Amino acid sequence: MNNGTTRANIKEGMNVGIVLKEDQRTGKITQGIVKRILTNSSTHPHGIKVQLTNGQVGRVKEIY
Repeated sequence: MNNGTTRANIKEGMNVGIVLKEDQRTGKITQGIVKRILTNSSTHPHGIKVQLTNGQVGRVKEIY
């Protein structure tokens, strides 16, 4: 499992687990393929924000 807080570890087309905004309290992981990387900074303490191919947006917690 790689670190989802570093932008360099995440590429478009990767299979990742993200936490959606509405799931932040529960920490529920949603799995999908990265379509776009939305965070511009090289790191983010809560995870890099991405958009999945199905349109969902969240912060990367797991990289598969």
